[in-house]
Amino acid sequence: METISRSGGQALVEALKIHGSDLAFCVPGESYLAVLDALYDARDTIRLISCRQEGGAANMAEAYGKLTGRPGICFVTRGPGATNASIGVHTAFQDSTPMILFVGQAAQDHLDREAFQEVDFRAMFAPLAKWAAEIRDPDRIPEYVARAFHVATSGRPGPVVLSMPEDVLSGECKTPATKRYQKSEPSASRESVKRAHAMLMRAENPFMVLGGPGWNAEAVANIRKFAEALDLPVCTSFRAKDRFDNNLPNYCGDLGIGADPKLVKRIEDSDLLLVVGARLGEMTTAGYTRLKPPVAKQTLIHVHPDANELDRVYQADLAILSGVAPFARAASELTPPARVAWRGFRRDARNDYEAYAKPVACPGDVNPSDIYAWLNDKLPANAIIANGAGNYAGWLHRFYRYRAFPTLLGPTSGAMGYGVPAAVAAKLVHPDRIVVACAGDGCFLMNGQELATAVQYNVPIVVLVFDNGMYGTIRMHQERDFPGRTIGTDLKNPDFAALSRAYGAAAFHVKRTSEFAAAFLEAVEAKKPALIHISVDPEAISPTTTLTKLRERSR
Repeated sequence: METISRSGGQALVEALKIHGSDLAFCVPGESYLAVLDALYDARDTIRLISCRQEGGAANMAEAYGKLTGRPGICFVTRGPGATNASIGVHTAFQDSTPMILFVGQAAQDHLDREAFQEVDFRAMFAPLAKWAAEIRDPDRIPEYVARAFHVATSGRPGPVVLSMPEDVLSGECKTPATKRYQKSEPSASRESVKRAHAMLMRAENPFMVLGGPGWNAEAVANIRKFAEALDLPVCTSFRAKDRFDNNLPNYCGDLGIGADPKLVKRIEDSDLLLVVGARLGEMTTAGYTRLKPPVAKQTLIHVHPDANELDRVYQADLAILSGVAPFARAASELTPPARVAWRGFRRDARNDYEAYAKPVACPGDVNPSDIYAWLNDKLPANAIIANGAGNYAGWLHRFYRYRAFPTLLGPTSGAMGYGVPAAVAAKLVHPDRIVVACAGDGCFLMNGQELATAVQYNVPIVVLVFDNGMYGTIRMHQERDFPGRTIGTDLKNPDFAALSRAYGAAAFHVKRTSEFAAAFLEAVEAKKPALIHISVDPEAISPTTTLTKLRERSR
């Protein structure tokens, strides 16, 4: 390859172009000015979105990785820039999302002196990332970036952090450009798939649990073909409902927070679990109680792309090292049986799901379950829903039905403030789709400033802010565990509609369920960012209880 001398910043941007990056998120910083200058020359190839806080930028990059399967790219400056961005790195790690965070660093001759904003980023991000490194030589930039893309996407995907000293970025790189990265993904052997099939045929009440990384349209179609051929009951792990069309007869619910007790009982009574992609983490297993480690009473077939995850908590009867896509492809090609023993079991589980997903009564003039029932009827299947964390999300996950992949953006890390920046990224990736961000009042104000980013770049998302005047999840726990001793959870909120208008977005205030439909339709028709402030009675703390009932039970 021809050697062309260019700056380190130019070599880095050249590498991004080679590896297929078309969108990057940042908060600009003086520590990586050479990269910003190189991005100016690449602005027709790589669109740069300048955000209002590094946490928002990192969440946007993480959401891009979730939606595309390619690494989301984020640039931040050293010190406070990197620490702000760490929340997105943590989410990418727990959600197994490909992402690369580039961090500007002090010049090398200033390091180890506690220079301005100096942090040892390799040490800081070591437990949060798949790989954290510092580039010390401009000639090695192509090598490091190629490796970053490979590490971020291969096996169990995840985040990579590269620290870039200023003098490295401004220095001269003479190394030739690399080839485009290749993703490495393990595939299930024919023998292991046949063995899994044989074990399944001996079961009476099996369940297939879907989740984790590596899904694409083909994998979703293949796993559906497999499930329908065997009439398998299917459920999904925490915040993975879009891995299987919720309207299909085989779908029987999700194992997230607030899972249907009847589904949980069926999982506990199941004699075989085929887990495809999910890690079986704390949230899916309700603190490792729905399955008892280290050896579950159910026969366990666990399919996962990371050898370090298999048998980590639960010893599987059959551990299959494989990405979900190759496993789903192989499973879809199996010869379907003439009959199965569990058809009635699947039918009853589906009936339970449909009953649990029906709207419920709740205190106050706004019923979130009715709002999501309306959205189920009106939104197209490819609409993307983004949410952060909080009790408000329990209504979404229970009552909204996901019908296509990828349409769910939610952090399994439980990070608040994710919904708005994730929605911005989603609309940039899929400008033809409706994108809705769902947030609580506390959740929204953690990254609500990215509404300004949406306005600046004309990204017409719709933001639903469910306002009950408190940090609802913590208040619920306080009322349950320490009744009458609530502290630190009350919120004095701004007028969210007025705040939205100040940003330049459309705004609406819904005080009754009956007002929502007109507000939402008008928000979509506005053709610009819009926010709907939804006032919710504090008593409506969850779909299953109220604050008063929690207090009374605890006395």
